[in-house]
Amino acid sequence: MALWRAVRDRRFEGYKFRRQHPVGPYIADFACVEHALIVEVDGSQHLETQAGYDRVRDAFLREEGFRVLRFTNLDVLRELDGVATRILQALREQAGE
Repeated sequence: MALWRAVRDRRFEGYKFRRQHPVGPYIADFACVEHALIVEVDGSQHLETQAGYDRVRDAFLREEGFRVLRFTNLDVLRELDGVATRILQALREQAGE
């Protein structure tokens, strides 16, 4: 996956991401634990059939102290630079920069 290649091994401005990181009963697609940021990349089924599940899941993750960003697969494929910019902005906000 293109996003994982961009954020793995501290390639992303030195921030450490984990892939498929467990948080309670859920598995986050990508997590920067140090800055309490979770990034989810969703297929179209999330918009159509899993919106309620995602709201409950996101509420749990927020209660655990995480900020959650969601992108579609198409966002990542077509606008990886824009997605990366948004993630970096969120990381800096979480870090208080």
